[in-house]
Amino acid sequence: MPKLFVTTRAGEQRQIDAGIGLSVMAVIREDTDELLALCGGCCSCATCHVYVDAAVAHRLPAMSEDENELLDISRHRRPTSRLSCQIPVTPDLDGLGVTIAPED
Repeated sequence: MPKLFVTTRAGEQRQIDAGIGLSVMAVIREDTDELLALCGGCCSCATCHVYVDAAVAHRLPAMSEDENELLDISRHRRPTSRLSCQIPVTPDLDGLGVTIAPED
């Protein structure tokens, strides 16, 4: 089972076992209530915004146009910003580190 390393807004790092096929958003929400994810994962808001560790960003699926447009709305967008609902957990993501972005 892949492991994710999630850094909360308070700077606490958590190691979470992630079920294959779930989204990174779903995995984080099972562990903490810090990720709002208002739309439930249908890529229609940016409340599951995370920063992905740059060293592993190349392992993620390409960003869709919808995801890119939603991230453009955020005041906290960075080059490694992603919507966690758009990142499916796969064995290749073992060790993925993400930081929950500040709320907009």
